[in-house]
Parts: sequence; C-alpha cells; structure tokens
Amino acid sequence: MKKFTLDRRTFLRGALGGAAASIVLPPLHAMFKDSGEAYADGSVVTRFGVWFWGNGVRPDRWIPAATGADFPMSEELAPLEAVRPWLHVCTGMEVKTGTHPHHSGMAAILTGALYHQVGTTRDTIVSTFEYPSVDQVAAAHFDGQTPFRSLELAVTQHTGTDEGTSFEHVSHNGPNNFNAEERSPAALFQRLFGSPPEPQVDAARKSVLDLVSEQTTSVRQRLGSHDRARLDQHLESIRTIEQRLRQPAAECVVPSTPADPGPIDGKQPIAENNTLLSDLMTMALACDMTRAFSIMFSQAGSGVVMWQVGATDGLHYTCHTEGLPQNIVHGAVVFTMQQLGYFLGKLATTEEGAGTVLDNCSILCTSELSQQNPAHDNTEFPIIIAGKGSGRLPGNLHYRSGSKRNISCAALTALRGAGLPMEGGFGYGPGHVDEGIPGLL
Repeated sequence: MKKFTLDRRTFLRGALGGAAASIVLPPLHAMFKDSGEAYADGSVVTRFGVWFWGNGVRPDRWIPAATGADFPMSEELAPLEAVRPWLHVCTGMEVKTGTHPHHSGMAAILTGALYHQVGTTRDTIVSTFEYPSVDQVAAAHFDGQTPFRSLELAVTQHTGTDEGTSFEHVSHNGPNNFNAEERSPAALFQRLFGSPPEPQVDAARKSVLDLVSEQTTSVRQRLGSHDRARLDQHLESIRTIEQRLRQPAAECVVPSTPADPGPIDGKQPIAENNTLLSDLMTMALACDMTRAFSIMFSQAGSGVVMWQVGATDGLHYTCHTEGLPQNIVHGAVVFTMQQLGYFLGKLATTEEGAGTVLDNCSILCTSELSQQNPAHDNTEFPIIIAGKGSGRLPGNLHYRSGSKRNISCAALTALRGAGLPMEGGFGYGPGHVDEGIPGLL
C-alpha cells in the first residue's frame, strides 16, 4: 500500500460566522522520507535564532573549569545541564571593534561591526546598528520559505533608555531601523493563529481548535498511530496555552481578549511570561512558521528587578553597586539561565522526524558584555551556541580561545550552523572574520 504523505506546509483551516482560523501541523512521519532525516520533498529545515540577556555574567562563576566534551558545568551554567548535548559554550573571546560600555558589545556580537553613533547624552553616547543584525541576515536567507520572515519576542518589560536603539532592541535592519519585539503572549497567540475579525458571540465561544475540528478529524483518520499521537499532543499543547491565556468571564458578550500573566505582588511575572512565550515560539518553529527569530530576555543595560533572587534594585544598578562576590548578580544570572533552559528544553523535547526541533536549530545565546564590576569588560564574552544545526554542530562542547579570538567567529559559526554558506565571512572592518570556531563545524 502506498504510504500516505502530507505536505510539510499543511494547514488545518476553519471558520465560523466569519471568524477564520488556521493551525500549522507539527512535523509528522507522513511528511518525512522513511529515514526521518528530511521531508518528503528532500528539504531539511534548520532555524537560526538569537537569545539575548543584558548585563553579562560573573566570569569567575560562568567559565567551566575544563574544555572539550563532557566539560564540568560551572555554577552559572548548571541550569542548562539537561540540554548539555546541544550546548557549545565559547569562552576566552573578545570584542575587536571598540570598547565603549554596552554599545560596542551589542554591535560587535550582533553585527560584527563598530556601533553607529548618532549622538551624545549625559556622559555617554547614543548609538544604533549600522548593519543588519545576525537574525536578519538569516531571515534574508530564509525569506519566502515560511509564513513569517522572522519573529521577535521580549520577555521582560522595557526599562527605558536614552542611549539609542542599541540598548532597546536586538533585531535591526539597519541604522535606527529595528524590529519591535512582542512582549505579550496573548498578542503573539493571535498573531500566530488568528482571531475573529469582528466581535461575534458565537465565535468568541469557540477556540481555534473548535474552528478547525472538521478538517482535524479528516486528516487524523488517514494518519498512522504515531502521527495521530503526535497530532493529539500538538493540539493539546495549543489547548493548554489557550486555557492559560483565556481570562474567565461571567458572561460572553464579545470575544474575550486572552490575558497575559498579571503582576505577582506588584512585580513582573518574568518566569511566567517566559514560559508562555517559549511555548509559543517552540510551536511556531515546530510548525515551520518561521526560521529566523530573536528572543530578548532582557535588554542591554537592563534595569529589570530580579525579585526572584532577592533583588530590590534594577539589575544594571546592582551590577555597579553590589560588592564582590556579587551574590545577587550571580543569582540573577542563574535565574536567567533557568529561563533559557526552559526554552531550550522545550525545543529538545519537541519531536521532529527522527530527532527534535533543537537538533535542527542553531541559536546564538549571548549578552552585550562580560561583566560590569569591577569594570565594564568586553573580554571573556559569554557565548553559547545551542542546537545541532541539523548535524552541522557536534554538541556537548566547551571551546576556550587561548588567543582572545574575535567574537564574530561565534556569530559566523552559528550562522553556518543554520545552513547559511556565508562565503564572504561575517562582520566589517576589525570585526570581519572568514573562519568560525575550530572544532564546532
């Protein structure tokens, strides 16, 4: 009997009273060749992403004690132990394009160039990116292959700055031309899965799953047992997110607006927002809705209050004022890595063919400097490349440069890990490199 096959871009579509909805199917065996390593059309999907956090780390508690495979996790990397097989920790690297606090690191790691100064403020400068950021380099490569050219998210609230778009945004197309991040899980859910175009009571009582139920039944009947289980798991994930977003209402008079996590005793629900956004981004990647993305956990020089670790002041201020060994700052880094660990763990447990979504990702995880105390430092840059790049990256490796290698090498490695040829290398001027990190590709 001929194997039933599905196009990997298959949508479940439905409508009720003018309310349209569509759901992209997860990767199913029916979409793959028998080996499970490529889709039936011969393509292999790899994604590129950036996961960014502000204010650096504590290098003495970040850098692993040994290099190579099976390296010992440091205190600040310990929350990532569960995703060790997909990690490439890169240390001993530095910025080569300039040493202005925060500004130089942002531009160097994300564009491979010097910051583009547009003015001055107080005792510092105002800057932006002169060139597209790495996520948009990848987006241009993947352009036209997915419904969304790229997706940009942010977990913590914007804390305000007068130092330019370099401080406020990760994703840039060019000078002062940034891609604004979505911070609301509810808004992202509607963007990904659609919402009723007009207030309609009947549609409001239906979930997106109800709207596509007829086609779901039809497709499910033709799938094998493994694919049916995978589809059910996927739909249950959507149902769970819907239930977490939907605010209870006494009566339904207009379509309810999904609720974002509310403050916890007046404080930011950071972990709760990270969980929802991570779940949604995982679903978007698994459904091949985009292949280029950025997640800004916290912005450069972020003033977010990490109350979860006992902080009462903004992180940037705490980095400058807390005495060594800076246990609050250290706790904030550990908490941040826990949030990164949740996202990577979600990708690592989401099946795709014979592997997982994280197997087919190359994600540059980094900050804008090493540390702020005792001084702003652009050496010992904290860099992780997560994922196996569809077999291009080995995983479970700590690389340490003994020669202060240019951090552009990490960005180039991550881009090539996502399948971009990058024949001209990456970066500009002193930030330009032709070769990636030895042993990673």
